[in-house]
Amino acid sequence: MTNLKRRTALALCAGLLAVAAPASAAEPIRLSLPPPAGPYPVGTTELHLVDRSRIDPWGPGGPRELMISVWYPARAAHGPATRHLAPEVAADYERTAAVVGVRPGVADFAGTRTHARDGASVLPGSRPVVLYSPGGGESRALGTTLAEDLVSHGFVVVTVDHTYASPVRFPDRMEYPAHGVDMARMMRERALDTGFVLDQLEVLHSGGNPDAAHRALPAGLGRTLDLSRVGMFGHSMGGFTAAEAMLGDRRIDAGANLDGSMDPASGQASARGADRPFLLMGGGTSAGAPHTHRHAADWAAFWANSTGWKRDVHLPTAEHGSFTDAQVLVPQIGRRITLPSEEVAAAIGTIDPRRSVAAQRDYLAAFFALHLRGWPTDLFDRPSHPDVRLVP
Repeated sequence: MTNLKRRTALALCAGLLAVAAPASAAEPIRLSLPPPAGPYPVGTTELHLVDRSRIDPWGPGGPRELMISVWYPARAAHGPATRHLAPEVAADYERTAAVVGVRPGVADFAGTRTHARDGASVLPGSRPVVLYSPGGGESRALGTTLAEDLVSHGFVVVTVDHTYASPVRFPDRMEYPAHGVDMARMMRERALDTGFVLDQLEVLHSGGNPDAAHRALPAGLGRTLDLSRVGMFGHSMGGFTAAEAMLGDRRIDAGANLDGSMDPASGQASARGADRPFLLMGGGTSAGAPHTHRHAADWAAFWANSTGWKRDVHLPTAEHGSFTDAQVLVPQIGRRITLPSEEVAAAIGTIDPRRSVAAQRDYLAAFFALHLRGWPTDLFDRPSHPDVRLVP
């Protein structure tokens, strides 16, 4: 799928979340995320990070700033669950919907809750760390369905917003994606963001508090980070970021790209490949061909140049937005009001949403368990889900 096609699909996903409702609709449609499947409750906390070694190329002249969320296994799941989208981020999606001609307020995605508790007590134990990078224009929150599930299976997941590539709520302001950004420069900065986040996690692990305001963090959070076992995955540009970050940072032991193009004009991943384990997971045929290494030239080059463990997992009836929380949110709206079927299919495919989520969760958890924990699996030896094809 071309970058333009992927951007169109993402815009459709954002717009469909707030698609116009009949004038008689009294209440916004309430939405929910699927519960994580593992045994551990989930806690979460946000950190505001400031990289004083870099001037932000798209900012007003100050240092590069990032917002991240650390999701971790918790002792218990007491208290209210956290919001899925911050109110300002939800408002940004409503503005996106208005741009494509639909009215805001149809779906209450500002009120959607995760399954995590803010600041919950950390469950003791040293755990592998997995980073998540979102697609261009996306909030890190749109990877919550996959992130929470990994945490429920015993990983710590750190989701990263790349400022000026995502709508980001900082403690004192909102920042939005910049326009006219050079993609090669953006990819370089995203890879640098990744390395900086790992640096700050090392500070946290050593007993420091890297939050810019030194906000109190859950006790024991740093001790639970096993930074000798680090993975990374991302959607779209975030998957590309995972591959690019691995080229320059040996701390990342394994990576996964969920349906992200790897344009050789914007980065080096396709030309250099990966020398450590890497998982490709792609969607269907809305661009005229399946997104696999046998059909996409950039993935083919990456595959040919990769010398580490590699697998290509294809979901033929999924589409680009299937690898975000839109996979479960859009169908909930479609059960209440009529949505344009062609646009929905272009955005999230025709795959059954529950099976899509189950397959993605299972393959990601097995991949990181294999390469960060050494746990054997036969999941990559033969298709184990009805919607999955393993591409040799």
